[in-house]
Amino acid sequence: MGQLRNEKSLVYTADAARYEKMQYNKVGRSGLKFPVVSLGLWHNFGSKDSYDNMKAMCKTAFDHGITQFDLANNYGPIYGSAEINFGNILEECFQHYRDEMVITTKAGYDMWEGPYGDGGSRKYLMASIDQSLKRMKLDYVDIFYHHRMDKETPLEETMQALADIVRSGKALYAGVSNYDKEYTQKAAEILKELHCPFVVNQRRYSIFDRTIEEDGVKSFCKENGIGIIAFSPLAQGMLTDKYLNGIPQDSRIARDHRFLKESDITEKRLRQIAALDRIAKERGQTLAQMALSWVLKDDEVCSVLIGASKPSQILENISVFEEFSFSEEELSRINEICMK
Repeated sequence: MGQLRNEKSLVYTADAARYEKMQYNKVGRSGLKFPVVSLGLWHNFGSKDSYDNMKAMCKTAFDHGITQFDLANNYGPIYGSAEINFGNILEECFQHYRDEMVITTKAGYDMWEGPYGDGGSRKYLMASIDQSLKRMKLDYVDIFYHHRMDKETPLEETMQALADIVRSGKALYAGVSNYDKEYTQKAAEILKELHCPFVVNQRRYSIFDRTIEEDGVKSFCKENGIGIIAFSPLAQGMLTDKYLNGIPQDSRIARDHRFLKESDITEKRLRQIAALDRIAKERGQTLAQMALSWVLKDDEVCSVLIGASKPSQILENISVFEEFSFSEEELSRINEICMK
């Protein structure tokens, strides 16, 4: 953050063939389209990370047709630093490509001290969108999400704030994240009455975490024209080759204990990962590619959000859209492995 930038860094021309390298899906019944693979800035875009690497990842993503960049007000660490870094990258490299990009951010989790820096109140959301736009040096974001259900705040208040943010021009569409079926349905009803374009629910979804199937959100969104974008489709790295031989020193577990913990990598889980890897190899894919393909195997998920620590990881994952289909035998084997 705050690095000095010279004129040479302003010269960036995107790959002319970028749109031939990516598939795009409609988001619910809206006119908006998401790339099949989108880039999430949850990790590796904070104050402690390499700015040059962040910039290289954004360029690699955009050069290969990834047009959506997903953030939240408290991504970092420190809180807000991912938006600041991304704002600097936008200013340096992407100013003339803004209309080709879908830039999203969220508010709902803790952001600043005191009773007004968390949750779903109008005060928090209105302050958050202004702060996010300032950090990213933008006039608007394409989607502004409420990041989580807040049962202490009337949903009508939260949705009215989202609708007013869209009406003000600070966001083009409204979205929700981590909403269950009941809250998604109520949100959709309120926003319809407010004539606010509600287009997407962002939920965790992977071979190892199928909650959105079990709680009915996946089918509800499809039936009601609401898009689903999946985060953590690789189960925070477990559905990659990273843990095939145990826990490496450079893994997220070794670096950051806030989310994935060493206790999550049990002997049972390691056996499952190895068995899934064998199926992936039979399909001619890496485990990560197969895991992303699995999430996208039907038309109920319009995009998967990937995280990356280096450009090569993005290049591996974008090839996923070339092979979504699974045989009934493959799906049965995958399910059987996950139940063991």
